[in-house]
Parts: sequence; C-alpha cells; structure tokens
Amino acid sequence: MSLIEFADFSFKYLGADTLALRKINLKIERGEYLVITGPSGCGKTTLCRAINGLVPQFHRGYISGNVIVDGKNTRENNVAELAPIAGLVFQQPENQLVTLNVEREIAFGPENLGVEVNEVRRRVEELIEMLDLEHLREKHPHEMSGGAQQRVAIAATLALKPQVLIADEPTSNLDPRSAEIILDLVADLNRRDMTVVLVEHRLDLVSKDASRVILMDQGCIVADGEPREVLSMDLCQEIGVGVPKATQLYKRLRDRGFKLGRVPLTGAELATLVQEVKQR
Repeated sequence: MSLIEFADFSFKYLGADTLALRKINLKIERGEYLVITGPSGCGKTTLCRAINGLVPQFHRGYISGNVIVDGKNTRENNVAELAPIAGLVFQQPENQLVTLNVEREIAFGPENLGVEVNEVRRRVEELIEMLDLEHLREKHPHEMSGGAQQRVAIAATLALKPQVLIADEPTSNLDPRSAEIILDLVADLNRRDMTVVLVEHRLDLVSKDASRVILMDQGCIVADGEPREVLSMDLCQEIGVGVPKATQLYKRLRDRGFKLGRVPLTGAELATLVQEVKQR
C-alpha cells in the first residue's frame, strides 16, 4: 500500500469560484523525495494541506474523492490523529511557533499527544543536536532569524515522529545561504529514510536530491516523473516554472545539435558533461 494516495480528489474553498484541486490522482511511496512546483495559485499549498488533514478538517468547502494517508481517510480522521503520520511545516514558520523558547517548542507536540516524559526529553535532545539548535535552546522563537525559525519549526514537526515531512515553500522568505541550509537538511532527512513532500520554487537547489518532480497548473497535475524528465519539458517554461540554469543551457545546446547524453541539473554536472563531449 502507498503511504499517501489521492483518489479522484477535488476541493473548492468555501466562497471560492473555482476548484483549488481538480480530480487529483497521486500515489506517494515510502522513502520518496517528492518536489511539487508550479505557478502561484496552482494548488500546491492545498495539496499539502490535504495530506495532513487541514483540508477538509479545518478548511471547509466542496470536496469529492478521497485522500488516504497510511490507511487513514483524511475525511474521517482529524488533524491530531494524522499529525503522527504527516507533519506539515508552513511557509511562514512564525505561524506555527507558539511557546516561549526552542526547547519548549520542540516538546510541545509530543507532550500534547501524551508521549511519556523521558521520551519527550530524548526527542528534544536528539533534535536540538540534529538541527544545530543548542545555542538557541533558551531563545524565544520570534527573536531568531527566519532560517533559525524554520529549523525550529522542522524540529517541532519531527518531534511528533511523522512518517512523512511536508514542507510548503520553507525557503520562500530566506536568503540564498539560509535556503541552502534548510534544503540540505531536508535532503539529509530523506537520506535517513524520511519520506519528504516539498513545495519549492528554487529548483536549482532541490532537483539534484529529489527522486520525483510533480508539476501543477490550475489545480491539476500536468507532469509527474523523474526530475531530469520533467524539468526538460517545454511545458515548464510555458507555465512559468523556474527551471535550473544548467537544464536551460542543456536545452539550448541540444536545439543547436550539441548532444550531452543526459540532462544536467547543476552547473557542476553540466561542466562535466561538456568536458566529456570535448574528450570524445
């Protein structure tokens, strides 16, 4: 059984004129690193919220079809019941940070789920070390930089021991270096067998680590496949997706008859492929 399955799922927010999601059929397997991208307003955030049950348990509206997460139907299980399975990190981390310091923030979720005290402490210490938060342990989350806030939000989510980490554009308000740190962390979590669903527009930073890319437009999935396959499609430019520069250059070279053998996703990979062609 797939970890997550959308079956003919559609959703329209209360008061909206159009569907946010239109007949989504999607399976996500355990251990995948799935990147979701597409233009603003295409349904990416709604899809994320449909995985952890915020849609339809919190956000009301028209709904058809089903989303099954580890065997649980999100229409029949509330957000608290789904939280240990699907952990969502929001685009604005300050919206989910609710306590007075980092240590308490990480402990907040498992404490509210009734996790035993010693286990809560173990999780807090493990995550403080993993996410390099020791120097921020006693600091109020709202006194920290955006990158640090995002690390705390990820730690607080991971404290629930979810099977899948869902991150909705976690780097949108970060500088390039902070964004790189967060995305490296997400990739490392996936290498530790965490299933990851990431909404992201910085495809030059994430495509090399992703196992799969989904392209969305107007509430629909319009492409789904391996990153090199999807990001080399003309459809990406047609709907305004920021394809990695190395992939763009590959396409220009290909159109001029210069064949590199495979689609590069990074500048270093492109340079290696060009060098290999020269040595032939």
